[in-house]
Amino acid sequence: MRKIIGIFITVPVLALVLIFAGCGQQEQERPQVATVGLPAPDFILLDTRGKSWKLSELKGHVVFVNFWATWCPPCRQEMPSMQELYMSMPADKFKMLSILSNDEPVFADKLAAKIGCTFPVMDDPDSAVGKAYGITGVPETYIVDKKGILREKFLGPREWGSPEARYMLYKYLKE
Repeated sequence: MRKIIGIFITVPVLALVLIFAGCGQQEQERPQVATVGLPAPDFILLDTRGKSWKLSELKGHVVFVNFWATWCPPCRQEMPSMQELYMSMPADKFKMLSILSNDEPVFADKLAAKIGCTFPVMDDPDSAVGKAYGITGVPETYIVDKKGILREKFLGPREWGSPEARYMLYKYLKE
């Protein structure tokens, strides 16, 4: 009987302690991740040739941001169509930035050379940009409009050389 009474007293007291322990504490802020319709998270990364790229400096261009890795078969599969798209778009209005995720730049350069890719390949050594975009895997692609607003998010590989992909991008080029 004493155990039952002890439980009936202990449980409500413990509940009150837990409730009041949280009083006055502020909820920890969660980091913002890339959200369609909002400004794209800015970043500065070096490509494998040593050139610095800052997303906010590309305002006025539609920017194709692709996260990928050499060890990812779907990433390797979509790269030729990315190159096809890159070559078909107006260079003065369109930029393609491929960001290496959890991989070695030397492997990326070898693969890009083998496939014939000429778009910039950037290294995200501490995955800070990937975290800012909230990537959940690779490949993931983000389309940023000329004003720096994230307009599209694609999970998984796509056929980027398709008429549908070009139509979608030209829509943003005309805005």
